[in-house]
Amino acid sequence: MAESTSNIVVIGGGTMGNGIAHTAAASGFPVTLIEVSDALLERAVSTISSNLQRGVDKGKMTADEKQAVLSRIKTTTNMDSIADADLVVEAIIENVDAKTQLFAKLDTITKPSCILASNTSSISITKIAAATKRPEKVIGMHFMNPVPVMTLVEVIRGIATSDETYRTVEELAKKMGKTPIEVNDYPGFISNRVLMPMINEAIFALYEGVATPEAIDGVMKLGMNHPMGPLTLADFIGLDVCLAILRVLEDGFGDPKYRPCPLLVKMVDAGWLGRKTKRGFYSY
Repeated sequence: MAESTSNIVVIGGGTMGNGIAHTAAASGFPVTLIEVSDALLERAVSTISSNLQRGVDKGKMTADEKQAVLSRIKTTTNMDSIADADLVVEAIIENVDAKTQLFAKLDTITKPSCILASNTSSISITKIAAATKRPEKVIGMHFMNPVPVMTLVEVIRGIATSDETYRTVEELAKKMGKTPIEVNDYPGFISNRVLMPMINEAIFALYEGVATPEAIDGVMKLGMNHPMGPLTLADFIGLDVCLAILRVLEDGFGDPKYRPCPLLVKMVDAGWLGRKTKRGFYSY
């Protein structure tokens, strides 16, 4: 996959999708960003533009360089326009039915050599790949939030993912300035399999009255050298997302140790989802 010909498509312009498009374009790749409406596309490009502007303000890039990055991003609501893609990265909602339906459609639209990647944080790559006739070309590319800043890409092999597909994606991640780490396809992969039980345990500690949110986060920041405490991080990720991933772990392993804390369930029911709703374990 030569850099000049790599034609990258990102589906979904939300927090992760616009971050992936931003990073790919900043690394010199032409990118097509797809959303369901022009309004969502405008919002995504405006977010990318303001994130790039921060770099200009800090003297890390010039205004011309910012324009060059933006000029590499095309936007469309038309899925049929991506027939020439070399790589499609899906960054839509964390829902297995939505993802499998999308991959089945991508399988019919894209050329046979196109690699289909998912930015899922917990859903089985093997299951997503089974919706296509090219399971060997389906892989997980799990970027971390915020994408332009965080260097890790968890590269997840489904049961059928070929070595060639893995090597191509590994190389591409490096060209995007990321550090790819290879992981096999099990519920939650590595990042969320380790992170979510820690967040859940912090919520149980709060639920049981062991300490305040500030105290729990303070112990993890000062004692374990975490840049932010688990409850602050949960608010940042979104409590609905944390709950969905814990359910995937609980269902996938059939192990009660992944049972979500009742307090987390209650807060999601209340619509207190963290930073995005201005209320979670903290008020924003």
